[in-house]
Amino acid sequence: MNSSTSHSIKNRNVAKDVFYTPEAVAKTHIEQVANQSNKEYCWLDPFAGKKIYYNNFPTAGGDKSKQNDWTEIADGKDFFAYDQKVDVICSNPPYSIIDKVIEKSIELEPQIISYLLLEGKLTPKRLERLNLAGYGLTGIYICKVYKWYGMATAYTFTKDKPNQAEVIYDRIVHRI
Repeated sequence: MNSSTSHSIKNRNVAKDVFYTPEAVAKTHIEQVANQSNKEYCWLDPFAGKKIYYNNFPTAGGDKSKQNDWTEIADGKDFFAYDQKVDVICSNPPYSIIDKVIEKSIELEPQIISYLLLEGKLTPKRLERLNLAGYGLTGIYICKVYKWYGMATAYTFTKDKPNQAEVIYDRIVHRI
């Protein structure tokens, strides 16, 4: 990333949280989560955007519409109004409201919560909040996406599991 791109990202005046995830990154993130989940789990992509995550979620029985779901505020489906039962929440959320995202995710009580965040966004306070709600850190996927500031990390938290994370470090620089 050149210094002007870095400067414009760090010094923006308005939150601009629309950063689409490269499909290869979403697939690896989903695969890491799927390795910890039950094949019959219902998945939710709360910030669907172009549905890169949703379209790559595993399906149980082949009927994606019954098994998995998505929300996207731009399409009139607000995650913060969502109240259905899901087993896995997996997405790339807007970082400017990450505390609110974590609280809503915990409120939905899924078995697994997994978000792709930029480095430094999983603060000790946020980690403690998830731990106090009964979620242990069970997976870490670290990658680099071209023109994103710093490294991106997918953190996976599993209900009633200890903090014992498998770490995957991807050396490829992914492009959108």
